[in-house]
Amino acid sequence: MAKEASNFRLIANNKKARHDFFLEETFEAGVELHGTEVKSLRQGNCSIKEAFVRIENGEIIIYGMHVSPYEKGNIFNKDPMRPKRLLMHKKEIMRLLGKIKEKGYTLVPVQVYFKGSLVKVEIALARGKKLYDKRQDIAKKDARREAERDFKVRNLG
Repeated sequence: MAKEASNFRLIANNKKARHDFFLEETFEAGVELHGTEVKSLRQGNCSIKEAFVRIENGEIIIYGMHVSPYEKGNIFNKDPMRPKRLLMHKKEIMRLLGKIKEKGYTLVPVQVYFKGSLVKVEIALARGKKLYDKRQDIAKKDARREAERDFKVRNLG
């Protein structure tokens, strides 16, 4: 998914999702927020490390997305951990629901960002990795890092 640098600003990234899951397909969804939550997000106060997504009654809901209370929001602040509804077309939701019913698939939030003035969440249709898959990824990463280090040393000398 190509994003233009001018109207794209990353708020939160879920690196653990790429480590724990094979991300098959990504989708963009809007988030139903209240005013003080948007102001807090503009300051970059968001975490999706422990977040997960469920489909209930034809609606997509994100749980565990922590939006810190806005410091000047006083009584208008909402619960930072409240479930937030994601906005997608009904047809997309039904397609996702069909894929989730397949064995081993789940929805995970990958990143939260501003697209223009709108807050968007990128969610991915994901399949869980086994322990040996994670070890393979770590070994590949280490090998690539070692190769880059060797290349850098050769070019300097």
